[in-house]
Amino acid sequence: MRADFLRRMTLSLLPALLLAAVLFGVAPAPALAQAAPGSEAVPTAKDPELEARVMELSHVLRCLVCQNQSVAESNAPLAVDLRNQVREQLAAGKSEAEVIDFMTARYGDFVLYLPPFKATTLMLWVGPALLLVGCAGWLAWRLRRRTREAPPVLTPEDHRRARALLEGAAPLPPKEPRS
Repeated sequence: MRADFLRRMTLSLLPALLLAAVLFGVAPAPALAQAAPGSEAVPTAKDPELEARVMELSHVLRCLVCQNQSVAESNAPLAVDLRNQVREQLAAGKSEAEVIDFMTARYGDFVLYLPPFKATTLMLWVGPALLLVGCAGWLAWRLRRRTREAPPVLTPEDHRRARALLEGAAPLPPKEPRS
């Protein structure tokens, strides 16, 4: 009865777990972790339009020191240097795509919060779903196998020892098997 209950619970929770894994495991980091308004780095450009483009582009780039913050949110020296590099390139007339291409050429796809879908990042995109499906499959297999296992058969001696334990008596020593 208990195994049947566990199987029903597992099967009823499986869609919710899969949905949660897809929503939270594959979602891009900037969508999940928005910074508090006061935690961003202070703009330094005199041109507000340029600074807005710098900060917008800096939210797309990952701080290589902090790794869980964007370049715009981090105050690490490398993040400040990266923001300055972005500012210089945008001021020189380069487009956002050209700046991102420069950063990925220099630091690799890791500098992007949302890495591109290609052969080298395939496991990053598909890995969490495969892991979840594999774990759910293993759990279902294990629960199904567990229901097929016969419960252990207790001997009269085991019943006598259990009754003594439940009644509060001193446990009886197990009888030695005869050879």
